[in-house]
Amino acid sequence: MSKQPRHLGRPSSIPASPDKATLDRVDNPHGDTNYLARFTMPEFTTLCPITGQPDFAHLVIDYVPNRYLIESKSLKLYFNSFRNHGAFHEDCTVGIGKTLVALLKPRWFRIGGYWYPRGGMPIDVFWQSGKPPANLWIPEQGVAPYRGRG
Repeated sequence: MSKQPRHLGRPSSIPASPDKATLDRVDNPHGDTNYLARFTMPEFTTLCPITGQPDFAHLVIDYVPNRYLIESKSLKLYFNSFRNHGAFHEDCTVGIGKTLVALLKPRWFRIGGYWYPRGGMPIDVFWQSGKPPANLWIPEQGVAPYRGRG
């Protein structure tokens, strides 16, 4: 069993920044089975590192667990720790992906960062680790391309 989660079943505050956040993992009860787990954060917020203005994204994380699962409360706190953190869209999206892959060591992982327009232009960022297992159903991430008032 993984060590006891630090947040599950306990009062927890939003960390001041991502580097102060603690992510918890728990054992995967179906480690012998390939399946896709999805986390969606439709109201992810961070700050522009230059202007300090807020940036918003819809994040979608898909992964095929191996030995570990991400504990969802710690993931929510980690996501919310970006609210007062300055970073570019690419840094947030890829950094979150690399952090989760290092912690979970999944069979496969991908993150889609669908960022709302800044300066009139949306910036979408996608990152994945390796190729997905064969015969795995991977649904579309379900986020429509930005069309403005279209």
